[in-house]
Amino acid sequence: MTAASIAMLERLVAFDTTSRNSNLELIHSVRDYLSDLGVASQLSFDESGRKANLYATIGPDDRGGIALSGHSDVVPVDGQDWSSDPWTLRAADDRLYGRGTCDMKGFIAVALAQVPRFLNADLQLPVHLCLSFDEEVDCGGVKRLLTFLETQDVRPRACIIGEPTEMKVVTAHKGGVGYRCDVQGHECHSSLAPQGVNAVQAAARIIAELDGMARRKAVEGPFDHDYDVPHTTLQVGVIQGGTALNIVPADCSFDFEVRNIPQDDPGALFDEIRDYARTAIEPAMKAVAPDCGVKWQTFCDYPALSLRQESDLVTLVQNCAEANATTKVAFCTEGGFFRTGAFRLLSAVRDRLHRPTSLTNSFHGSNWPPVRLLWNA
Repeated sequence: MTAASIAMLERLVAFDTTSRNSNLELIHSVRDYLSDLGVASQLSFDESGRKANLYATIGPDDRGGIALSGHSDVVPVDGQDWSSDPWTLRAADDRLYGRGTCDMKGFIAVALAQVPRFLNADLQLPVHLCLSFDEEVDCGGVKRLLTFLETQDVRPRACIIGEPTEMKVVTAHKGGVGYRCDVQGHECHSSLAPQGVNAVQAAARIIAELDGMARRKAVEGPFDHDYDVPHTTLQVGVIQGGTALNIVPADCSFDFEVRNIPQDDPGALFDEIRDYARTAIEPAMKAVAPDCGVKWQTFCDYPALSLRQESDLVTLVQNCAEANATTKVAFCTEGGFFRTGAFRLLSAVRDRLHRPTSLTNSFHGSNWPPVRLLWNA
């Protein structure tokens, strides 16, 4: 890894861009860095004005080129056992430690460090830089970025996303949809339990049905064995309900997700569980208290990504990465949004730009990418 790349990574890691925080200091720092090199940036903001995407073009501006895309936000360090300051880059044992070094400030740093080389090259197609916010929350940033790009006369022809893949060329990933189920029951003293409607127990029945659906998917598929988990999964991650043991609970809510392989439809699964609640759960609840029921909301939705193996973009990145094979991953990226936003996309990384470590490492204390994976950047 070049000194310039390490210096840029040190600069980026120092910004605490945990998703709950503003990312403007980082974005302004990158904007100023590019401006000093003669490259103009365009920013698109969230509703609060506290967060922004950055878009910049290096090279000819009358045609679309290759976008290098990365998210500026990182996951929290709260409650994690870090042996050093997560916001100070530390080199040790051929590794670089700091929050976001893997996911994904390492990629951004290397791409930015290459800008002088891009400027000195005779580029036939431009390089576009895309930095987004809130990827770790709901991908709200990239949605606004794509809305902005739709207004531009010239847009990227393709996009490479530098997520941690250990230099494996990734051509597909699962989709992910997050749902919240709110169950409204009827409160009473537990000694009179039949006069109430137990929201927790009603929610438990819905959760049990979700578990059955998940088991069915594991047995019946559809399957794609290129994924480490080769089928669609459903799981409940958060549940809250009740106030005291001797009170029949009036409220219970839980969050669940569907992570679907591209050939499976998460909407059909949602319709199935919603219909189950409407026909098997709600009638008995309303018979006791008409105001009882079940409400639903979708709070995040990440489209799946799937590219044809014979795509010329796949071939390009395989050549750059010196990789014959491709793979698929279960985690979601912004790739599905670029794909549905009318851009051709490959979720992968280029050999001369980034050699990140795996996603597994990016959520734990003392996140690091080996320097050897970034050595030629």
